[in-house]
Amino acid sequence: MYKRILFPTDGSDITAQAVQTALGMAKLCGAEIDVLAVKEPFPYSAISEMQPVPPQEFFDAQERVASARVNAVTGAAAAAGVRFKGHTVEALHPWEAILDHAKSQGCDLIVMASHGRRGMSALLLGSETQKVLTHSRLPVLVVRG
Repeated sequence: MYKRILFPTDGSDITAQAVQTALGMAKLCGAEIDVLAVKEPFPYSAISEMQPVPPQEFFDAQERVASARVNAVTGAAAAAGVRFKGHTVEALHPWEAILDHAKSQGCDLIVMASHGRRGMSALLLGSETQKVLTHSRLPVLVVRG
């Protein structure tokens, strides 16, 4: 059925809840989990040469946070006996990075968490999950938090 499942993580509580669903699917199918955390790009400013944080310090902090998020999920995968790979990427739009990663890594399912907001709050807040759903050619399993 599924051989490679992409599980994007942002470190949120709802994502942590969705981990068990992704791991359960992977075990059921004998699939590998690809864990992905997206880092924010450096906020370059054309207005000022002064930056509140030096670029390298920013990049290092982003990598530490993203790696910790990936390690939390890969640790759970290892404990569950699920094969895994962890990745961090930098992108302005996480949903695009998720879809690009799924394609480049040959993933055949994406498992994502969602708050399940509706109406105006969903419209105003936007949702990376919604954008992935809208643009993905792959099946997407949404775990509501």
